[in-house]
Amino acid sequence: AAQHSQDYSAWYGSIPGLKVVSPWSAEDAKGLLKAAIRDPNPVCVLENELMYGQTFPMSAEAQKDDFVIPFGKAKIERSGKDLTMVSMSRCVGQALTAAENMKKKYGVDVEVVNLRSIKPLDLETIVQSVKKTHRLIVVESGYPMFGVSAEILALTMEYAFDYLDAPAQRVTGAEVPTPYAQKLEEMSFPTEQLIEDHAAKLLRL
Repeated sequence: AAQHSQDYSAWYGSIPGLKVVSPWSAEDAKGLLKAAIRDPNPVCVLENELMYGQTFPMSAEAQKDDFVIPFGKAKIERSGKDLTMVSMSRCVGQALTAAENMKKKYGVDVEVVNLRSIKPLDLETIVQSVKKTHRLIVVESGYPMFGVSAEILALTMEYAFDYLDAPAQRVTGAEVPTPYAQKLEEMSFPTEQLIEDHAAKLLRL
């Protein structure tokens, strides 16, 4: 019961040869699942059960039978110039809400990148966004130690260090087994307010 909603992205992502994807929207789910079915290699599709009751608009292209999202291709869900926010799965929606609130409160433009593919990782999209905004926050529901966000921060330091105007940051789940009690479970994962607070601190607002 203490691990009923644990995020296994980092676990599966550390296995050589295994492809790992994590959809956020309905389009993500359809396109990535089709790609996984067609791929001859093992693919792990990680879905967040809290997303099952959420609805999303579907573009005409996504409703076509041959709609497929290639692995290793992130999507910029919201364009911005002041801060790059990389996220995955359910946290993408939270990042988008936090980005809108940051715009209303402080007038800053946050770029939100929906990772979609954990492995292979679309490092090019992340680096290009950092070159534009010069700041980075990664949001995930996994643990802080040895997680997906830690890998992204390390790669950003390797490939985009000279473009950073401030240390890259991460917002993660708490370093505890996922509690079974609902209120404690909510406290163990990132919230929109927590993301906003980290972003404001990074931007010195």
